[in-house]
Amino acid sequence: MTINLKKPLQIFYGTSPQTCPYLPEKYEKKIITEISGSHSNELNFKLTNAGFRRSHRTAYRPACNDCNACIPVRIDVSMYKPNRSLKRAKKAALDLVCIERPPIATREQFELFYTYQKIRHNDSDMAEMNFSEYRSMVEDTPVATCVYEFRDKNSLLIAASLTDKVKDGLSGIYKFFSPERAKHSLGSWIIDWHIEETIRLGLKYVYLGYWIKESPKMAYKSKFTGLQKLTNNTWKNFKD
Repeated sequence: MTINLKKPLQIFYGTSPQTCPYLPEKYEKKIITEISGSHSNELNFKLTNAGFRRSHRTAYRPACNDCNACIPVRIDVSMYKPNRSLKRAKKAALDLVCIERPPIATREQFELFYTYQKIRHNDSDMAEMNFSEYRSMVEDTPVATCVYEFRDKNSLLIAASLTDKVKDGLSGIYKFFSPERAKHSLGSWIIDWHIEETIRLGLKYVYLGYWIKESPKMAYKSKFTGLQKLTNNTWKNFKD
């Protein structure tokens, strides 16, 4: 598989099968490519639009032999209308102010990230990440990336999102928040905030990564109006 950007051909590699973190009875394989050079932002945009996800200086996409459960999804912000639960979440988050930071990791971020992982995703590999690994996740980026911090009236860090800025929208790499405010649907509100920011920037899409029908952890993504899915290399309305 190659993508030609009027530069040397992009090279893609396949990984060995590993136990799937979302469907443990299955095995996952990925295709991976490096993001580097002066055209990194353009390449990241093309890969994101083709259903890839960035991690550090690489992008990956599932390429499993007997499974196609991972569906790339994004929100067309022009079609988005918040439902009742999101309107309640917006109201509950009125005390939060966003500060855009460069992709530089802080101890404060890591402490919130660590608490979030231990309470919400204690069975994941990310729950064992140390500060050095967290810093690598944030800072090892060759593309336009920022950290959106969400703070309350006392300047306490309540939530954060590592986000890539691509040509036609925002791509959420990873978000985390205080488990104490989980009842306020803070995770969904962060996506709603990204939608509003995308509209403010005059862009079109919020990229959400993958949706898996059989995974309860992914169920929240299908609740957003304006959702699109990538099937047969074409973006279509989610309900089609």
